[in-house]
Amino acid sequence: MTDIVSCTDLVRRYGEGEAAVNALAGVTVGFATGQYAAIMGPSGSGKSTLMHCLAGLDRPTSGSVVVDDVDIAQLDDKQLTNLRRDKIGFIFQSFNLLPVLTAEENILLPLSIAGRKPDQEWYAQLIDTIGLRDRLTHRPSQLSGGQQQRVAVARALVSRPAVVFADEPTGNLDSKASAEVLHLLRESVDSLGQTVIMVTHDQEPADVADRIVTLTDGQIVEDRRTATAGVA
Repeated sequence: MTDIVSCTDLVRRYGEGEAAVNALAGVTVGFATGQYAAIMGPSGSGKSTLMHCLAGLDRPTSGSVVVDDVDIAQLDDKQLTNLRRDKIGFIFQSFNLLPVLTAEENILLPLSIAGRKPDQEWYAQLIDTIGLRDRLTHRPSQLSGGQQQRVAVARALVSRPAVVFADEPTGNLDSKASAEVLHLLRESVDSLGQTVIMVTHDQEPADVADRIVTLTDGQIVEDRRTATAGVA
């Protein structure tokens, strides 16, 4: 199984001289196609920095990041923007839906921006998977938190990205809504063939993943498969 995203000797340093801090201190890791991985660690461990570098949202101080066979360090800002648009989906803790758009318009927004039409078969499957067909004309204010996050998950998946990054996707949800969103992410891997990399500080979301990578002080201290791995 090939890695869809990987990094080698990744260093991200903030500050200069004696005040410099290494948020990442030489991380090498790869994530396979069709895998659901969780990145864990205490606050300040570097987990969000790692995700931002892997997703092309932050440039590393040194080392390489490869996404779908493209070394993103070699890309200029415009090429990097295009790669993120075409290859990467994002799910955020705060949903980041546009309040003036309906649920359907929010889901289709990445394709609208790219001037692309949705693959109708994929879109229909996606809507059935998130279970919000009767809510597509509603605006975010008319949806619960869990429903809003399910819209955000569909938005991240609609362009069939190579990899989806989820940053504390259940951080603002109650336990029932959290379980729904985690099941949806699991389903997107098992049934839709997506690759999901999730940052979380909470063990419960991580337990749904196939693999847990734990960081401390900018370095990987544990990388293990979970009981979920290989279970459809």
